[in-house]
Amino acid sequence: MNQVALELKEVKKSIGKKEIIKGLNLQVNQGEVYGFIGPNGAGKTTTIRMIVGLMKIGSGDVRILGESIQSNYKEAAKNIGAIVENPELYPFMTGWQNLLHFARMYQGISKKRIKEVVSLVGLEKVIDDKVGKYSLGMRQRLGIAQAILHNPAVLILDEPTNGLDPAGIREIREYIRQLAIQENVAVIISSHLLSEIELMCDRIGIIQNGELITERYVNDEADQTEAKNKVVFEVGQAEQAANILKDKDLSFERDGDQIMVNLSRQEIPGIVKALVEHNISVYCVTETKTTLEDQFLEVTGGNVIE
Repeated sequence: MNQVALELKEVKKSIGKKEIIKGLNLQVNQGEVYGFIGPNGAGKTTTIRMIVGLMKIGSGDVRILGESIQSNYKEAAKNIGAIVENPELYPFMTGWQNLLHFARMYQGISKKRIKEVVSLVGLEKVIDDKVGKYSLGMRQRLGIAQAILHNPAVLILDEPTNGLDPAGIREIREYIRQLAIQENVAVIISSHLLSEIELMCDRIGIIQNGELITERYVNDEADQTEAKNKVVFEVGQAEQAANILKDKDLSFERDGDQIMVNLSRQEIPGIVKALVEHNISVYCVTETKTTLEDQFLEVTGGNVIE
């Protein structure tokens, strides 16, 4: 089992008399991609700033590989890499020169390590070109390379796909997944694009009013089996089918030959069997899975995402 890379223990933060973060607890393991999302004013940005040491923690603690940000900031901070929206790069320098310049800020980063991260983010062909000529996607990849040069245990990416076209978004998504696996780094992602969070992340946490209100595994088969999703039955005898569902005390909607009912995946075969046993023709069964966006709106009450 991978080690816990990032741990928040009862983290609180007040600004003036207003409590912004209210006893936040969460853990992210090495090799895991964690989506951190929340509505406007939920405290997401404040939490990220406390993790990276840009804002003082009110009370509680943030630990990176067991080292406390509070009591041993230097040791903890050296294991953090971060990009907030767009990476800061020198456009008049080449990609290689940018990485070399950044590497001088840390001890022990060899040219071999620089070549490794260049290969990891797929910039070998353009690394000697000036960054001013790079596309936005290339800049994002170079920024990620810069952030992982020193082998951090935790990588925080705020809006990593901001401003990218669909091809660029897919590209960055693939590199983030690759990073988590190959570098064994815990990646924490904040993004407006919930569909991308769903594709990129292993687990997501939703913060609201300074509290972590839910955490979910993105591809938890057990969860998906028990979760209620809208199932559409297209049948030949809709009125008779509706009566069968009534007898089973199931609430449903009917639109012509289609009947919509909320069922878990494991309940579907039983309904199909009951319909067929009553000589009802079942032409099509379609399950509409709840998206992360639907789940987000459900648990937050429809707030706008930060």
